Amino acid sequence: MEEPAYVIVGGGIAGVSCAESLSFYSPGEKCLLITASPLIKAATNVTALTKTLTEFEVEERDVHTLIETYPSISVIEDIVVDVDAQSHRVHTKQGRTVEYKKLCICSGGYPKLIDKNNPYVIGIRDTESVEQFEKRVKNSRRILVVGNGGIATEIVHEIKGLEKIWVVRDNHISAPFIDPGAAAFFQEEINKKGENNQEKSVVKRMKYTLSKMKLTDERGAALGPDWHLNFNISGSQLENSKVTVEYNCEIKQILTADEYHLKYNSEESDWPVFAELTNGIIYGCDFIVSATGVIPNTSFVKDLKDIDFASDGGLKVDWKMETSVPDIFAAGDVCTASWPHAFHWFQMRLWTQARQMGSYAGKCMAASITNEEIMQDFCFELFSHVTKFFGYKVILLGLFNGQKLNSDYELLVRVTKGNEYIKLVIKDGKVHGAVLIGETDLEEMCENLILNQLDVSVYGEDLLNPDIDIEDYFD
Repeated sequence: MEEPAYVIVGGGIAGVSCAESLSFYSPGEKCLLITASPLIKAATNVTALTKTLTEFEVEERDVHTLIETYPSISVIEDIVVDVDAQSHRVHTKQGRTVEYKKLCICSGGYPKLIDKNNPYVIGIRDTESVEQFEKRVKNSRRILVVGNGGIATEIVHEIKGLEKIWVVRDNHISAPFIDPGAAAFFQEEINKKGENNQEKSVVKRMKYTLSKMKLTDERGAALGPDWHLNFNISGSQLENSKVTVEYNCEIKQILTADEYHLKYNSEESDWPVFAELTNGIIYGCDFIVSATGVIPNTSFVKDLKDIDFASDGGLKVDWKMETSVPDIFAAGDVCTASWPHAFHWFQMRLWTQARQMGSYAGKCMAASITNEEIMQDFCFELFSHVTKFFGYKVILLGLFNGQKLNSDYELLVRVTKGNEYIKLVIKDGKVHGAVLIGETDLEEMCENLILNQLDVSVYGEDLLNPDIDIEDYFD
């Protein structure tokens, strides 16, 4: 029986960040990471842009690199099937029993597929699923993408050589992150000509492929922000990258070719699957990509006594990332932040928050063993996220889409076509959120304005006047 002080379930960014944090705060104690995949995810090239905003890359690593870097960490490739909170033990699929003092569940989530039993519907979550996607794309002429989040946006922008039908239930693209104005800024990028011949950016880091390793039946850790750079994801129509966006609709039903012909008495037989949308339009395609979010992966603790679940299926955690069961913590997509939130912070299941929660959970676990008093991490004071859409740097700060403000706010916007899009969310003369697209260099100013709640009404529209170095006043 193995008896490390800390056990972490999950090799994604939250689990690895938690393990790295524990090796720093509690270097004398052994930590065991249990991962379902031979690949783990780690944050690299971490750059602090502001007090709360951090830019980083997600690197895919072989599990042994973590062991070599951190002597206190050990890793086993296995699947946790049961947690016995009373005896402080976890049981694995391969018959291992592991005791723990503190347990952190970082098992992430699995794709919320629109039809999980349909062979023409695939989800993209981990490296293995992308490999399957890569194989199917090569001979495809048209795919239908359902969803409006980060994965869907990346698929539509990055995959060339085939026609894409993008089905979104909102009135503009990428709605969880941007408003209609920013969507209009990106609109011309969707069908930009000449991109088929552009070379992909070089990713200067070592890569590992699952084809050389033993695969499990379970899903591995979620993909990194630049997952598409690791694969050749081009279709068979080299000159065709047309995108058609269907707004304010969802899939009503999915039909095989035979079902479609029978129902509509049609002789069209060029597509293996057909999707009927709620707006009445029917599209034939080679396959459907379901990118409609994730469901917290909590199957192995469903029967755990006294464990509390949130309405979204996540494990409820308090401000110290501890669940309702003593000595069991959780971080990342699997958990739901159930403490009273700071006004300018809210939870989104993003890479940024997975890293923040994982690192902070490690600190809390170490403090709970030493009975050390800690304060909540400052990152939970302000929502902050940096990513890329359509090749542009995108920074989101605070209540960037007016969340919590009940539509009682005004917007200050500056747009330079093809260069930048800047939006400030202002209420009662104070900045509550910001969207910065492009190289604006305004993130520190915006962060300070939100955190300090300074009255900027005296500046009016000059707050975004490009001829005035207003950031000098607030940096």
